[in-house]
Amino acid sequence: MNRQRNHRSCAPNGETSRSTIHSLIASLTVLVAVAGCASSEAGSVGVVNPPPSSTVAAAGAVPPHLEKLLPGMPPPLSPTDVYAADRELSPAVADHRPLVYVPNSESHSVTVIDPGTFQVVDSYPAGGREPQHVVPSYDMQTLYVTNDLPIGGGSLLPIDPRTGKPGEPFPVRDPYNMYFTPDGRYALVVAEADKSLDFYDPHTWQKVHSLAVPDCAGVDHMDFTADGRFALASCEFMGRMLVFDVAERTVVKMIDLPGGRSGKPQDVKLSPDGRTFFIADMVADGVYTIDASSWENTGFVSTGKGAHGLYVTRDSKQLLITNRHEGSISVWDFAENKLVHKWFIPGGGSPDMGNLSADGRIFWVSGRHHGEVYAIDIVNWNLLARIPVGRGAHGLTIWPQPGRYSTGHTGVMR
Repeated sequence: MNRQRNHRSCAPNGETSRSTIHSLIASLTVLVAVAGCASSEAGSVGVVNPPPSSTVAAAGAVPPHLEKLLPGMPPPLSPTDVYAADRELSPAVADHRPLVYVPNSESHSVTVIDPGTFQVVDSYPAGGREPQHVVPSYDMQTLYVTNDLPIGGGSLLPIDPRTGKPGEPFPVRDPYNMYFTPDGRYALVVAEADKSLDFYDPHTWQKVHSLAVPDCAGVDHMDFTADGRFALASCEFMGRMLVFDVAERTVVKMIDLPGGRSGKPQDVKLSPDGRTFFIADMVADGVYTIDASSWENTGFVSTGKGAHGLYVTRDSKQLLITNRHEGSISVWDFAENKLVHKWFIPGGGSPDMGNLSADGRIFWVSGRHHGEVYAIDIVNWNLLARIPVGRGAHGLTIWPQPGRYSTGHTGVMR
């Protein structure tokens, strides 16, 4: 078994105090200014419209939703931007090959693409049936392909990001999706068919705890609050959302979406300021918003047919929304609090899941119903490439990604 290395960039165990965060603020102006000066040349990560260095300096006091962090979670780099660390590649990924990994659910395979040439450079069996997502480990040293079949079984296929080559698959029950708790303590396997959230030791892969979620049929996507203490998960087949306590591993609340049982909530993403969750609903054809403190539904915006995936841009200014059924991508601007752009894939397509290139310029996304991958320039909004892959292309990731640690899915970094 090719298990991930024990290489974690965690804060010491115990509560992260207000003084810890305040002590960071004095140096953050310099850190953000340096990040804003990053070059887009090969070997470095460029920033598309980086935030001004005054952003952190003007932030002032620690906001209430960051006063008490999950013990062991690395303190955020900015009190106003959950994704502030996602500007620079960590030294921990310096020797990783830049590659795009595509799980083909219906072909039971993984296609590997060179992002520089847009050419397929490798393909191999996924190590199980129906691979769904390629998930970076918390410490960023291993990629895992989640295979959720056969029913009652399932497996993870580890990939070495230095070589792009797979190791030996090992059994894990029903891993439709996978996340990592923000303290790095657990791998959180989303067992969709089993209606369970399973907590594993990410080094030994022994199951530690199972949180049964019988009222959340189709549990599949989630994201964590800014303090790491809670998570919001979608219940795709019930039109509702589930809130659970990360440390206590208990259900806190069920939230029924306005669309009722006919809804199909998909991807979940926290806003950069940590105050709002966005939830794509594939039947409602748009995005719901939920307050990250009160858990109240705060609104809905229509984006397009089959709203599915959510991706925060590298500068934390906008949110990309894939509309799978109409082959389009909508753009939400956080500052303007509205949709500012909508772009259709020339010739059509079915954009599903993916991620941004390290410099934030190219959006790589799978074409779920077309057996292809799209490379999209989101600066000029051009389709750079349409690359044939296997059938049922799903949760692809492009690697390496900027950030200090991964919370999973297709590379959600903080």
